[in-house]
Amino acid sequence: MGSDLTTISPQCSADDSRMIRLQSGDSSAFAEIAAAWQRPLFYFFFRNTRCAETSEDLVQETMLRLFRNSWDYLPRGLFRGFLFRIARNLLTDHSRRLRHDVLLHALRGSVPAESELDLIQQLPDSLPAPTDTSEAHEFREVLNQLLQLLPEEQRLSFTLHYYDSLTLPEVADAMACTLPAVKGRLRLAREKLRQQLASRGYGNAADDDSVDHDPVSDN
Repeated sequence: MGSDLTTISPQCSADDSRMIRLQSGDSSAFAEIAAAWQRPLFYFFFRNTRCAETSEDLVQETMLRLFRNSWDYLPRGLFRGFLFRIARNLLTDHSRRLRHDVLLHALRGSVPAESELDLIQQLPDSLPAPTDTSEAHEFREVLNQLLQLLPEEQRLSFTLHYYDSLTLPEVADAMACTLPAVKGRLRLAREKLRQQLASRGYGNAADDDSVDHDPVSDN
């Protein structure tokens, strides 16, 4: 095992190095990984659940699953894809449980909680920079609302790439799909968002904002 890691180590990122230390039994490496990734993971979950408590729970579950599956990781510079694949799987499980609970409420004739049904209200904070204008803030709020209406695979691919800054290979790893599939989902997501934004009078803004980045590349 040691010789294998030595061979791969020249390509290792800081996260790869931490994972190697974790696999070697260095418990401090796990604390460093948690410190580096808890905040990005929280924003990923909050963007998709709109619930701080749920997001915190999912972050903890992600870190625990990362620890338990640390030996499955190969240090090839794709840590973010590995981590967000765990996060995406947990989010999918959570969404399925939520839909199941809503269905049970409906079958029992009770009224589900508003947070369980109103997907439009489950929107992330746009977290605009302090220098953003009110118009830019409003545009991002509209964009975030429209994102919730996309199919899950398109929405997650879009947010992982444009919000969480994963490269396309990392998105493919996180979504457990091929690179062409990721590119196709991003193109579909951008086209749908452009159409919806244009219908709301944001034609020019859509061309300038994250909806219409440079042509999709592998980076």
